[in-house]
Amino acid sequence: MDQTDLTHLPTEYIERLTELLGDEAAAFLAHYAAPPDAALRANPLKIEPDELFPRLEMAFEPIPWSPDGRLIAASDVSPGLHPYHAAGLYYIQEPAAQAVVEILDPQPGERILDLAAAPGGKSTHIAGKMGNRGLLIANEIHPKRVWDLTRNLERWGAGNVMIANETPERLAAALPGFFDRVLVDAPCSGEGMFRKMPEAVRDWSPEFVEGCAVRQRSILGDAAEMVRPGGRLCYSTCTFTQEENEHVVRGFLAGRPDFALVTPGWRPGFSRGLGPEFNREGATTPVRLWPHRVPGEGHFIALFERSGDGVAPDDFRRRNSTARDRLLPHWEAFVDENLAPGFAIPKDRLHLVKSYLYALPEGAPELAGLNYIRPGLWLGSFKKDRFEPAHSFAMALRPDDVRRTLELKGAQVSAYLRREAIRSEGEDGWTLATLEGRFPIGWGKRVRGLVKNHYPMGLRFQ
Repeated sequence: MDQTDLTHLPTEYIERLTELLGDEAAAFLAHYAAPPDAALRANPLKIEPDELFPRLEMAFEPIPWSPDGRLIAASDVSPGLHPYHAAGLYYIQEPAAQAVVEILDPQPGERILDLAAAPGGKSTHIAGKMGNRGLLIANEIHPKRVWDLTRNLERWGAGNVMIANETPERLAAALPGFFDRVLVDAPCSGEGMFRKMPEAVRDWSPEFVEGCAVRQRSILGDAAEMVRPGGRLCYSTCTFTQEENEHVVRGFLAGRPDFALVTPGWRPGFSRGLGPEFNREGATTPVRLWPHRVPGEGHFIALFERSGDGVAPDDFRRRNSTARDRLLPHWEAFVDENLAPGFAIPKDRLHLVKSYLYALPEGAPELAGLNYIRPGLWLGSFKKDRFEPAHSFAMALRPDDVRRTLELKGAQVSAYLRREAIRSEGEDGWTLATLEGRFPIGWGKRVRGLVKNHYPMGLRFQ
């Protein structure tokens, strides 16, 4: 569209932004004439960024605040349809959103909560930085969006994640002072999504903005209860209003004297928060990313630290396996027949829910009565007299973990992703399909030279 064509935007939105930005308003509004910025973020659990990006048929530019991310400058392929995406080697995430987890700065071995996690961009980012050490609880209250979160985390291949479908209030009651770091990527009016989501424009109104601010204050209050003394709380939105950003920060600090605002490490492209207390040199400030100044759709990020010093309590730890002895022999037979010698998951981390077997993360808390979609890595299901492995288990393995692999080559790759059987001579049994012999993409089961395809029906390429 022509940069002067702003008829699709609410008039009151334009007026508010003009008042907010003054001389920069014209440059901000002109950014709507350009297409949305696209970017990828590499999965360090599977491949390093410097190895991944040269393999892709795309031109990239660096993102100043995201060492694992790259801005797509040009591409002849859809990144969502590339086999590397199906193998979980990268996540498609706009550039500004990648700043949030860099500011949160998760560390291996910590306990971390992503409180409003769908569709999973920030949870996968956190999991990548944790390196499968520690515990990540990814929570999403929406009953449909939580399944988008689940699919994205399963493709990522992290083994230290629990996925919950709970309210912030119930989690706060169950896990007070439990986490080293908590992320609240708050539901907001979504002004940063106007270029990408027409429905965000349709839903916007001043009343909607105020309603979002009320909900954000409540969520942030619940999140604060779950941060241990000395721990950190990160609040972010993809909107530009002060009501949902600086005003929420001020209100939170006024009501929680045990928290203080922290200025994150400064990166090129970061701007200070709005308001005299934030906008002077040397002042502690939240961060804004403006889409007319930097790549991406814009973001607001505030980092807090809770006063005191201490570690997360240990009295939440789950101590007992719930896997019944009558079913465990089927799992053990699967391991003996199909996984490499020496592969083992400690028995006290095996957890059974109906017929579904999970591997609990270390230090997973006992959360009886709360709604979990995945209490750990889904290993598979018991069916009559056998165990059948789950796709999520395949995505968390390495080729060295299994007895049989199938390196997909050429046309076999697209055939596998269409869920077609693959001709392959070799030993019968469960077989890990891979790209380049290195990157797992799913299960197959070889019987007399034909590998039956077990790629999930809902993921298959058309």
